[in-house]
Amino acid sequence: MTSALKLVAAVAALSVGAGAAQAAELRLSHQWSNNDIRHKVAQMVADDVAAADVDLEIKIFPSKSLFKPREQYQPLSRGQLDMTVLPLSYAGGVQPAFNLTLMPGLVKNHDHAARLSDSAFMEALEEKMAEDDVMVLVHGYLAGGFAGKDGCITSPDDVQGLQTRAAGKSFEQMLAGAGASIASMASSEIYNAMQTGVLNAANTSSSSFVSYRIYEQVSCYTPAGDVALWFMYQPLLMNKSTFEDLTEEQQAALMAASEKAEAFYLEEAKKEDAASEEVFREAGVEIARMTPEDFEAWRALAQETSYQAFVEEVPNGQELLDMALSVE
Repeated sequence: MTSALKLVAAVAALSVGAGAAQAAELRLSHQWSNNDIRHKVAQMVADDVAAADVDLEIKIFPSKSLFKPREQYQPLSRGQLDMTVLPLSYAGGVQPAFNLTLMPGLVKNHDHAARLSDSAFMEALEEKMAEDDVMVLVHGYLAGGFAGKDGCITSPDDVQGLQTRAAGKSFEQMLAGAGASIASMASSEIYNAMQTGVLNAANTSSSSFVSYRIYEQVSCYTPAGDVALWFMYQPLLMNKSTFEDLTEEQQAALMAASEKAEAFYLEEAKKEDAASEEVFREAGVEIARMTPEDFEAWRALAQETSYQAFVEEVPNGQELLDMALSVE
């Protein structure tokens, strides 16, 4: 082989090596089944990134097959996990400010939730995430309601004496203030807890009520309607350093896919509430309605319990709460 040919071969080998170094596989974990909206959001991002042909593959591990639901934020922060769809309040023990993303009565409807995601309030939370080497790819809130094993839940009086599951510290504080006993668990554990008599009642997202088949265990369902007390921020998150290590083309493909998925997430979230009501009705479950008066009673209780505790426990808590409340 001539010197010129050797040089060409060496350059070609280096090019192949560089291409191989740029190829990446990302691991994405979540707790839901494949028919859940949050899996569909993750799958949309994975499919669009694959279609962009930038040597980037996203491998999804659904149904808590890689990490337990409440144990995903720390591995993500440490770079042991690349991506997750996660109720951010699950990480409230790491960053207490995150408890504000599941605060009773703070979000009025889905469009209001979208405005919160594009506000100074969310920017402040993203700064907290950045401290943990975490960033948001897809913003998204889901609404939810209540379900009772033996009766309907619309007002604070209805949970007195019940063993109740609430997602997040703030809802737990409010429900305890109404006289409920609290059992903390991920939404994926509600079905078994109701089946075994550990729970009498639960609140979670419309999506989770359906994907976990809670309609098989309850007698009454109070879906999100014109008034929805329960809104939970459940974004697609990524390890920030992992993102920054991608090539510019890979980053661009990921951001474009995420923007498309965010628009899908918002529109589908709006449909989830009515769809969940239909599923429960078809299963023979009674449907209850929360009135505006019920909503105000819950919010008054939340102000005395959840809001007050947040302000007392979280540095700059009042400032963060005021930022959220200022979003019209």
